[in-house]
Amino acid sequence: MRYSTTGTQRIQNIQPLVIEYSQGIVAVAHNGNLTNARTIRSDYEARGSIFQTSTDSEAFIHLMADPRNLATPDPLGAALREVRGSFAILLMTQDRLVAARDRLGFRPLSIAKLGTGWMVASETCAFDLFEAEHVRDVDPGEIVEFSAEGLVSRRFAPPPKKLAQCVFEHIYFARPDSRIFGRSVHKVRYRLGEILAKEHPADADIVVAIPDSGNSAAMGFAQASGLRLDRGFIRNYYVGRTFIMPGDRSNTVEVKLNAVREVVQGKRVVVVDDSIVRGTTSRARLNSLRKAGAKELHLRISAPPIRHGCYFGIDFPDSSKLVAANRTVEQVRDYLGVDSLGYVSVDGLMDAVSGTRNEFCTACFTGDYPEKVEEDMDKQAMERRN
Repeated sequence: MRYSTTGTQRIQNIQPLVIEYSQGIVAVAHNGNLTNARTIRSDYEARGSIFQTSTDSEAFIHLMADPRNLATPDPLGAALREVRGSFAILLMTQDRLVAARDRLGFRPLSIAKLGTGWMVASETCAFDLFEAEHVRDVDPGEIVEFSAEGLVSRRFAPPPKKLAQCVFEHIYFARPDSRIFGRSVHKVRYRLGEILAKEHPADADIVVAIPDSGNSAAMGFAQASGLRLDRGFIRNYYVGRTFIMPGDRSNTVEVKLNAVREVVQGKRVVVVDDSIVRGTTSRARLNSLRKAGAKELHLRISAPPIRHGCYFGIDFPDSSKLVAANRTVEQVRDYLGVDSLGYVSVDGLMDAVSGTRNEFCTACFTGDYPEKVEEDMDKQAMERRN
């Protein structure tokens, strides 16, 4: 199931969406956000179309079934050209599997070979489980069909002059044993830790990670700084991600991670985490280290300050709820109650991914959005009736 970035978490929104239309039965799974979905929905509803969900993904189905697109040589390509925003999409019919990525390549999608069959996944670590051979990524603006005839590729959009690959996949979302956008996630995060140690050194005794997405960066920080890496938290693997949970998450945070008193007591501790979103989670975790007896806390973040909302597939709230949006670094430090705070720079982030701002979307840090976003396009946009 895709976690909800558009639409509430209700049963109608569970993916894949399965529908039957004039061309037969099709199942649709979509990762990303369509930034013009509300306009598409309003246009179809004005013509009498009925929507069964409040997710932006249903827009694909109505575009595919539109007689105007069905009359073209490539109905799916025609449908995909009408949407804006981010998508890695899979469609399954009775005789084929179809994969496509948006024209700017926001979200990852990879192809693997397994015997005489094919696999498609957002992360390459899924292929390792089956010992499948990773072949390549689906290119931005490409449609790939898999059937009894094998793999057939075509483009629905020309190659872009600039890409907008989501750099947050490397910072947080992807597993470290995956390759995302052709790069090892673990190596990128390790390099981020090394760069953090150079940009924001700390006079401390030990380095600890916020598990799990802070682990690789903490290793890099420790190696580059010469400080000892230790295990300051034990993670409860039965609790999910907290930054996407609604309401008060402080109790969940305390259950998710437990500080190891014997490691941190009386120590000057460098704490390495992947990001700070609202700040609620970070403050609770750091407070638990204080309670466990840490003498000093020096927080190092392997992402720049998140000051702008995301409209392309990550459930960041609007900027008014982002702790760094209207605060200086020192004000965030005071809010979190740490002795020092350092974020990796945007340039340092680009160094770690061996890329440029023409290859990656950094809008949540810089406010430089690569696509126009409809007014009032947020998580609840498809719930509103006017």
